[in-house]
Amino acid sequence: MSFYQISLLLFIGICAGFLSGMVGIGGGIVIVPMLVYFLGFDQHTAQGTTLFMFLFPIGILGVMNYYNKGNVDMKTAAVICTTFVVGSYFGSKLSLSIDKSTVTKVFGFIFLIISLKMIFGK
Repeated sequence: MSFYQISLLLFIGICAGFLSGMVGIGGGIVIVPMLVYFLGFDQHTAQGTTLFMFLFPIGILGVMNYYNKGNVDMKTAAVICTTFVVGSYFGSKLSLSIDKSTVTKVFGFIFLIISLKMIFGK
């Protein structure tokens, strides 16, 4: 791995971590596109690499800050976490069975819809 690649990965990690702590986003919205466009990853590899990060407690310090201020709903998080595991399994199976360019378009479309809703919605 070159110095350039390591520098980009450090930058991506800091940006994703900062945005995750600040507004609750990071993984799919920041890391996947950066891996694709700055490091030349294909969509499947970028998604798999990002999901691998979630195996480790990457957000523990951010979660501690929110928890200490009373801003974590443990019941909601537990339900979402449980179903996220199931959804992640089936979503990854489906994604890997579809052409990479189609997955990239689906990713972009979802990103666009969410962006428009957040910008223009109530």
